[in-house]
Amino acid sequence: MSRRSDLKSRIEAMIVRFERGGEVDPKHRDALIEDLATWQASRIPGYSRLQRQGDWPPALPTDVFRFRRVAAHTKEQDVRVFLSSGTTSSERSVHAYEDLSLYDLAARAAARRMLFPDVDQIRLLMLAPHEKEAPDSSLEYMLTRFAEWFGAECIWAWRQGELDLDLLTDALGRAEAAREPIALLGTSFAFVHAEDGLGQRRFELAPGSRVMQTGGYKGRSREVDSEVLLEAISDRYGISAPWIINEFGATELSSQLYETALREAIHGPAGPRRLWVPPWVRATPVDPDTLRPVEGDTVGILRIDDTANLDSVCCIQTADLAQRVGDGIVVLGRAPGATPRGCSLAADQALGAR
Repeated sequence: MSRRSDLKSRIEAMIVRFERGGEVDPKHRDALIEDLATWQASRIPGYSRLQRQGDWPPALPTDVFRFRRVAAHTKEQDVRVFLSSGTTSSERSVHAYEDLSLYDLAARAAARRMLFPDVDQIRLLMLAPHEKEAPDSSLEYMLTRFAEWFGAECIWAWRQGELDLDLLTDALGRAEAAREPIALLGTSFAFVHAEDGLGQRRFELAPGSRVMQTGGYKGRSREVDSEVLLEAISDRYGISAPWIINEFGATELSSQLYETALREAIHGPAGPRRLWVPPWVRATPVDPDTLRPVEGDTVGILRIDDTANLDSVCCIQTADLAQRVGDGIVVLGRAPGATPRGCSLAADQALGAR
């Protein structure tokens, strides 16, 4: 068995164990992160240049994905390449995959746990493009898989680059009349655009209906407060706030984090809104200068070690502010101003800058 095959088998076993109701030992996850990072450093020059600080492998800043190919395989072996959103190609992160099976496994296990813990299938209404319309988007890839795995019926209310308000209104009206629960999935700003376009129309969707929104709240024209949007969505669709949750993902990652509110509304006990971290992932606020873990609930910048990132780098350093809340993480938005000093130094190392 090759080294890659061995690592992949260990990652699969960890996620499958969780999916089947088993416990994942954090020590085993951490040992896997160490082995995975060592193998990736042997194959990815930019990552191998990073200097280790502290007990954990170095984390690659997300900015590096904008300037260098970060992959343990050749371009000829790519089966999919995801790009981040951006106005020009130079602003977009690139994440190449040799194999999407781990991405699929992680996405299904996390969504089943946090977004669909009470149903095998449900009507889906997508406020986002189908992957055929946006083939380089990891979000659209994931939502299309959700339609296959969880969709009793699926309607895509996004056509030719914009939200189709007539289709959205019709789908919501039919769901309301049928009194069957429906899941609305899309970007936060798709929901903002729906607010702009639906006017005075309100819906009372059936109990068990839910909303998953993802992405930031800053648009090209304005910034929307997350609490204001949460209240607006609840009022618009007749869905109580705990059934409206955020998903946190990134082009540079293969796993997703979900808010805990929906699962806690079903199974209890309810706690503060926070992101659940899958047991195959390690999410840690770190000091912006030293990139070492901060103590307690001190605000730092979020480091994510994602074992499902087999084909690139599993240890990722974001520039998102975050803090621990109980057993989860709260993301507080992007660090203001320039890239944090520790990220800048690490990026220089990875890019070979003098």
